[in-house]
Amino acid sequence: MAPIRLALIGLSSSAKTAWASKAHLPYLLSEKGKSKYTIVALLNSSVAAAKDAIAAYDLPSTVKAYGDPAALAADPDVDLVVCTTRVDKHYLTSFPSIEAGKDTFIEWPLAQDAHHARFLTEKAKEKGIKTLVALQGPLGPLPEKLREVLVSGRIGKVLSSEVRAFGGINSRDSIPEGLKYFTDLKIGGNYFHIQLGHLSDFLQSVLGEATPLGAPLLQIQRPSLKVTADSSGAVLETVTSNTPDLIAFNATLSESSYVAKGASLGVRLRRGQAYPGDPALVWNIHGEKGEIRIVSPTTTLITIGSPTDPQEFEIHDFESDKVEKIEWKFEDWQEELPYPARNIAAIYEQFYEEKTGGKIPGEGETKARYASFEHALKRHEQLEGLLKGAGFL
Repeated sequence: MAPIRLALIGLSSSAKTAWASKAHLPYLLSEKGKSKYTIVALLNSSVAAAKDAIAAYDLPSTVKAYGDPAALAADPDVDLVVCTTRVDKHYLTSFPSIEAGKDTFIEWPLAQDAHHARFLTEKAKEKGIKTLVALQGPLGPLPEKLREVLVSGRIGKVLSSEVRAFGGINSRDSIPEGLKYFTDLKIGGNYFHIQLGHLSDFLQSVLGEATPLGAPLLQIQRPSLKVTADSSGAVLETVTSNTPDLIAFNATLSESSYVAKGASLGVRLRRGQAYPGDPALVWNIHGEKGEIRIVSPTTTLITIGSPTDPQEFEIHDFESDKVEKIEWKFEDWQEELPYPARNIAAIYEQFYEEKTGGKIPGEGETKARYASFEHALKRHEQLEGLLKGAGFL
């Protein structure tokens, strides 16, 4: 099969977060990626901005530059549209291509809220297109190894699980200029939707679906935040945030072959640094015969990981009272990519296999499948439920 012809929305030469260049481009420009995908178009805020990006990333001169989502949607040479813009632009930039019947890959969150995510999902279903969302954590080697251990029955059935995490933005009272929009809940790209969305999807990919119990605790501990310059760190202004920076809730896990009836999940997530010397995240899974502990020293984004401080995976066997360290690693071809690109690359690989008739493992198996719009909508609805339960909506 010829390579899938791909258009990128949001690959900018001047973007503050540059996620497209960090997480998508390394795979797409690798030899493995180029054998399966060809970048044929860019959509930016203007044709000039798209041309600047083509030049900045040394893309072929044949790559088309678009500034209008409708014009991109009308291009017959595009098979797959990949949207990596700021969250509140996902809907407007992607909808015309969905309406035109093009397969579509959107970063997480799918849209700025559950309402817009639902509309995109329904339209995609109506058009019969393939959809992908970058909830990439479940595809990583750590959750895959966790599922293998749980399915094996090594710790017996799961009775409870607890997560305690800090970070996301490693400052208690300030926020970088490029992420100022994180302080506005309605934009949909913020600590609550991004950090908790990725983390909760990761947890549920291992433990199964969770149903929150009672009213969650969502608190704005620091409503006033200093906005700092991206380059110098100088304070530019002070803004008021309406986004929760402390999140705590309890949930019941669905019963399964390795999760006991009535098993519980407790989550506590706080923006800002951990206490000096404490890890960014500790996740315990308590079973009948043993307990798993995952420690992430420097990042709550265990979906991505850290090249300098990888997550630690240990099992305490109750009968022997011994603790064993469990090894896990990315595949060799993934280790050639930067950390943010490794799980994104796995999504691209799975999608290509699916389009070319290869076998893709289904949900519930040890190896996870990439997320669809339907799956992302489910996560949006869970997050919306927490906001409503705490009186934020």
